[in-house]
Amino acid sequence: MMRVKKEPFRFTKAFWTANGVELLERLAYYAVFIVLSIYLSNVWGFSDFEAGLISGIFSALLYLLPTFSGAYADRIGFRPAIILAFSLLTVGYAGLAILPTMLQSAGLAEYGFGEGTDSIFSTYLKNFDFVIYGSKTSFHGLQTSVLRWTIAPVLLLIVIGGSFIKAVISGTIARETSSENRAKGYALFYMMVNIGAFCGKTVVDPLRKALGDVGLVYLNCFAAFMTLAALVAVYFMYRSVNSGIKTKNFSETLYALKKVCTNGRLLALILIVSGFWTVQQQLYASMPKYVIRIIGNDASPGWYANVNPFIVFVCVNMITSLMRKRKAITSMIFGMFIIPFSALLMAAGNFVGDSYILGFHPVAFMMIVGIVFQALAECFISPRYLEYFSTQAPKGEEGLYLGFSHLHSFFSSILAFTTSGILLEKFCPDPRKFSDAQEYALATGHAHYIWFIFAGVGIVSAISLVIYNKITKIN
Repeated sequence: MMRVKKEPFRFTKAFWTANGVELLERLAYYAVFIVLSIYLSNVWGFSDFEAGLISGIFSALLYLLPTFSGAYADRIGFRPAIILAFSLLTVGYAGLAILPTMLQSAGLAEYGFGEGTDSIFSTYLKNFDFVIYGSKTSFHGLQTSVLRWTIAPVLLLIVIGGSFIKAVISGTIARETSSENRAKGYALFYMMVNIGAFCGKTVVDPLRKALGDVGLVYLNCFAAFMTLAALVAVYFMYRSVNSGIKTKNFSETLYALKKVCTNGRLLALILIVSGFWTVQQQLYASMPKYVIRIIGNDASPGWYANVNPFIVFVCVNMITSLMRKRKAITSMIFGMFIIPFSALLMAAGNFVGDSYILGFHPVAFMMIVGIVFQALAECFISPRYLEYFSTQAPKGEEGLYLGFSHLHSFFSSILAFTTSGILLEKFCPDPRKFSDAQEYALATGHAHYIWFIFAGVGIVSAISLVIYNKITKIN
């Protein structure tokens, strides 16, 4: 008698390859992104506002482009698309590492240029210098040179490559699973995402503390190596034969975007939820510079940020089960009122005295407590948002609209980072602008106001969601 093999939880080689390279890509991305704003300011000489604007556009495009990249990937094939993606990422991350090194070398060679030289370097070398403190290098300059904007096309390579990864990897999981093992497949996928994110942030602080600002440059070497390893793995191991799941073409994608943006009810929901994510994204926009400037080089923003995924991992299933009998909008409202409280806790670090708490600087300790509550708010909101969003879409068009359900991250990225840049310059400025510690202490005396303002954003968003719920019930 022939035995029928039942392998509902066996996955293809393409599935495991996709998950493995997703881990490497997330490891590279979060190692760079957690300190991107610091890198742009300390290494390239951008102001807090300019660094925030660049970081915000970078993050926003990563949430907007994947739908369009997915349409193109479907036309050229997943394997060519993913090879293209990791090629762009490797070149982009390597560029972030190589360009400052080239500028440093050019700076060293400045004395080799005579008077009246027509070399391109002569137009900006006088605006670039670097100071060595023992084994640590602190870069300064390029503030007055337009050539510092050469960083923009390098970041664009990372954005385009990253947008393909978001589309193709999730598409691969869909293609390489069946109805029997799809849930387990996506659970493994999200586990890889979180492991990569956690590990990526973990490598940041030891390197930065050991090498100073030059460590921020070397982080990009690490990221480039991770994406190069992923590229090699994809080239030799990724062979997807399933092609039954198709994404939308470009015209369908543009049509869907237009439909979402002209649907007042959905657009209002997206903008309201953007308020939550504006506060949430301060983990990357404000927190790293804030803790380093207030606490000093001993601060570990990478470790603090890791508290968020850890709490989400531990608590999300429990909170979702706790709220399963409540409506999705009720769970979301509950989370929305937690988020301003989390920002107030972050501000409280300036009021609890100077004594260390459980071995942590008071600002660091209260930052961690605030991040815990921020993660709890995410547990109430994120799992139920897509559910509620789908109920607000017209019947029969849920799939069309869900493709743009994450537009809130596009809007919040721009708002979060640009607002952060303005607030940092006003309340927690770069210490290199000050001649003595007393002057700097006066300038940062109201640094906690940053978190008061974001608490206000959270309160407005929470109240707006309550009003939205009442209005949509009436309609």
